[in-house]
Amino acid sequence: MAEEAKPAEAGGKKKGGSVMVIAAVAIVTLVGAGGGWVVGGMIAPKTPDAPKPKEEAAAAAGGGHGEGKKEEGLPHISTEANGVVLLEPVTTNLAYPSENWIRLEVALAFKGPPELPLAEDIHQDILAYMRTVSLQQIEGPRGFQYLKDDIEERVDLRSQGKVAKVMFRSFVIE
Repeated sequence: MAEEAKPAEAGGKKKGGSVMVIAAVAIVTLVGAGGGWVVGGMIAPKTPDAPKPKEEAAAAAGGGHGEGKKEEGLPHISTEANGVVLLEPVTTNLAYPSENWIRLEVALAFKGPPELPLAEDIHQDILAYMRTVSLQQIEGPRGFQYLKDDIEERVDLRSQGKVAKVMFRSFVIE
């Protein structure tokens, strides 16, 4: 009879031990989540005084008094003061397979005052180049880096050093 009582006690200890492990995991999870929340609050604090991007766009458009159509999407960064020209989106089909389309938005940062005719020439050059690219050439992160390097090289050659930086705003393949 003493032998029958021992297995029952051993089973009770195993059950109690698993409950303790589950409780410990739950406590560690709660402490980790709380710590992540605190660190996230320190890294990205909320500033209630800062205006929201939509309010800034409305203020820049003249308060929305019917003076112009509101822009949707990313705010334009092209101004003469900072020497940045946002090119029109390049939308074309790829060389192979020709049923795939690509959309690329690029901004150019000029070293001096922006030259709009040069920016248009660069836009047309990028468009012509994108029509020669195949999907296999731009697959994956390495392919995108090669594409980015090729476009930067073409812009540098076309602008003869007048463009300081090529900024890629969006890149979509359909």
